[in-house]
Amino acid sequence: MKLIIGIGNPDPEYLETRHNVGWQFLDWLNKKYKGGKFEENKKVLGEVSRTDIEEFKCWLLKPSTFVNKSGDAAKKAKPWAKAKNEDIVVVHDDLDIPFGMCKFSFEKNSGGHRGVQNIIDALKTNKFYRIRIGTGVRALDKAREASDKKRDEFVKDFVLKKFTPAQRDELKGVFKDCEVRLIQALKH
Repeated sequence: MKLIIGIGNPDPEYLETRHNVGWQFLDWLNKKYKGGKFEENKKVLGEVSRTDIEEFKCWLLKPSTFVNKSGDAAKKAKPWAKAKNEDIVVVHDDLDIPFGMCKFSFEKNSGGHRGVQNIIDALKTNKFYRIRIGTGVRALDKAREASDKKRDEFVKDFVLKKFTPAQRDELKGVFKDCEVRLIQALKH
């Protein structure tokens, strides 16, 4: 069984934000593969849906924890789904990748993403796959040159903002690229 975890924040105000792009991808994937309805599962601290992606049986998980506590849900979901570390794919936003792109990685550090670091800490390993969806823009380069406090404020504000209508349209193509990378991860 494969476990695909989309990182995001549970409150309605965050649903269409950049930080919730992992959830948005899971919604897109679930619709494309005609998965079940996402239903709250208190055992895994999140909403789950069961779907088949190509020949792979998958659980899609949207943790009900906030981004920085995603590891709590991952730790509970792993034995529940009977998944090995290599069967886990974490989907999340990445400020270091330009918007419109996504990358695939395995056994990498968190790159500063607190939700990913929390999963690494909770599972006591980084031996899982990641689909990193780019949310970076040029304004981030300027913010990185500012003081730590100003940079952190800018980043927090940026990731909690919604995508523009044009970006939401572009995400459809990004999600198709992410799907290709996801299938690569599932086949490993």
